Amino acid sequence: MTKPFLKPLALGVSLALSLSACGKHEDAAKPAETAPAKAATVAKAAAPAAPKSVFDVGELGPSSEACQDFNTFVNAKWIAANPIPADQTSWGSFNVLYEKSLADQHQLVEDAAKNADSAKAGSIEQKIGWLYSSAMDMDARNKAGFDPIKSDLAGIDALKSNKDLPAWLNQSFAKGDGAVFGFGSGADFKDAKIQIGYAEQGGLGLPTPDYYSNPKQKDLRDAYVKYLAKLFELTGDKPADAAKQADLAMKFETELAAHSVPRVEMRKPENQYHFVTVKEADKVTPHFDWNGFFKAQGVTVDKGFSLSQPKFFAEFDQLLAKAPLAEWKAYLKARTISGAASALSQPFVDAQFDFYGKTLRGQPQQKPQWKLALGSVNGAMGMALGELYVAKYFPPEAKERAEKLVDNVRNALKTRIENLDWMSAETKAKALDKWSKFLPKIGYPDKFRSWDGLTISKGDYYANMEAAGKFNYDYDIAKIGKPTDRKEWGMTPQTVNAYYNPTDNTINFPAAILQPPFFDANADDAINYGGIGAVIGHEASHGFDDQGSQFDGDGNNENWWTKEDRAKFDARTDKLVKQFDAYAPIPSHPDLHVNGKLTLGENIADLGGLNIAYDALQTALKNHPEEAGKKIDGYTEDQRFFLNWARVWRGSIRDKAQMVYLNADPHSPEKFRAIGAPSNMPAFATAFQCKPTDPMVRSGDQQVKIW
Repeated sequence: MTKPFLKPLALGVSLALSLSACGKHEDAAKPAETAPAKAATVAKAAAPAAPKSVFDVGELGPSSEACQDFNTFVNAKWIAANPIPADQTSWGSFNVLYEKSLADQHQLVEDAAKNADSAKAGSIEQKIGWLYSSAMDMDARNKAGFDPIKSDLAGIDALKSNKDLPAWLNQSFAKGDGAVFGFGSGADFKDAKIQIGYAEQGGLGLPTPDYYSNPKQKDLRDAYVKYLAKLFELTGDKPADAAKQADLAMKFETELAAHSVPRVEMRKPENQYHFVTVKEADKVTPHFDWNGFFKAQGVTVDKGFSLSQPKFFAEFDQLLAKAPLAEWKAYLKARTISGAASALSQPFVDAQFDFYGKTLRGQPQQKPQWKLALGSVNGAMGMALGELYVAKYFPPEAKERAEKLVDNVRNALKTRIENLDWMSAETKAKALDKWSKFLPKIGYPDKFRSWDGLTISKGDYYANMEAAGKFNYDYDIAKIGKPTDRKEWGMTPQTVNAYYNPTDNTINFPAAILQPPFFDANADDAINYGGIGAVIGHEASHGFDDQGSQFDGDGNNENWWTKEDRAKFDARTDKLVKQFDAYAPIPSHPDLHVNGKLTLGENIADLGGLNIAYDALQTALKNHPEEAGKKIDGYTEDQRFFLNWARVWRGSIRDKAQMVYLNADPHSPEKFRAIGAPSNMPAFATAFQCKPTDPMVRSGDQQVKIW
């Protein structure tokens, strides 16, 4: 289950939805060096004596474009020369770095597979090697067909009445599978030092609840029903029976969707957390015994847990009581088959790709088998693979350089908070208290988790994935009732991403993102601050976005604002909502716009992060006046700072995929991230000598200033 509020920096939307997005490192509350002292340290660590040209200015368009559309100026040539590969839904800077990470990981799993039989028994190398080999063995998988799930389907067929459903659901969750809703651990919103259980809405096969009712999505709904019917046919049903089963499953999902909290509303903390005692939960779901559920999971709930969306669970209870058993069976079978499809024989894999890849996201071609197998390894044993990745590809000195950059950018954020002209001293003191409690985590955990107790066999892929699923589920729910570990990680080191978590107030930067174009040891400061510096600022700004600002420095959902300051903040963020509402990313569909409310948190983080990183760069340059005013490839430091920011967001995306992300993804399209924040910064207009009337200049009431 995705932990509440984990917010990854966008990976280009092709990757972002697979995450949400989710310990280690020195405590941020430690006394820090002063900003100037840190800046000097960073400058020495990050900027070589003779900066090299690491930005290909030949990719830039005519200089006249810079103030018209900065994304076109920086990225249009590259995008034209680098079309989206057939097995991708998008292509850009993130994807290129992601492919590099995959290639590195591929070498690791191939080596592990080659040496698995002779590796130390029970070692992560052996487990990863056997898991990867079993995923690659399509002959064995094709021979097995859907045998691995026959007993599960038979168990569903054996249900005699609706009264049998709770016991079946309890055991399904205990196996690490689950259905209808999600369950896992997370920090208590009101006492973040303790982990509690979270039961959350779920159970849908389409991207968001509104797909089930929006008239514009009828074709996709029809295609989804055909996909489900195909799955039923592959498990032996005749076409007419399969179509009937698919219709019943869709009817059930539509009921769930109608009572699910919409995507935008899920951004509100009150829709993510609703603490109840077990007795109170039983009143919401009188046909589902929560004590029985917890007993089956092997967890003890003391004072209570979060029944996060009561309206959804009330509908779940009504379905338990009144939905025809045939409808329940069709739904449970559909979720079982679809959930297992990627681990079964080729026809199941193809059917799943035909809908979710081709039809939904417009991806023409399936990824090669090794990438699919590697994805399975990451899903099942990602942190174990990360341990091998760090040992080979992330030297300690890279971590040290990144730590210094993080400190410098954090100090720039502190200065900005101190100098805000719209916030009262009372609220500002609370903001600085939260800032002082930030915990940065760089590269990888201080201590990697143990994989003892996970049994991976040499040849049974489906059994391996089931074993890993249960192992990871048990690992997660075992945290319930225990202290929150701020040093635990929610992303693997090989992930090209970063995130902020409000419930533990940590900013997290996996090893794989600490590479060009984000961070380059051979680059000048301007390039690095425009890249990883802005990413650091982005994640730190999440602590003060529309969601993060509702949590205090200890991770509790508490209001630390005066009423007047909150009103000022909302007025400023409303302007950013309107800015992004106006963007239409698909020329052939000018009626489709970015959802400014859905993407608000990421847009605030982009704007705050870029401003913070720019300030940090200026501090670094002041401490090295000999570097100030120098041009590289004909561009000043300020210009190169913005150039690298835009390069980070270069990319293109298929129209179908873009439509999905407009509905489901909290990140704005990349081309608008390249221009959105800079257009609000006077420093950008100055750097490129833009006129007040140029499209890249937002001034007066249009200009957005927050942090």
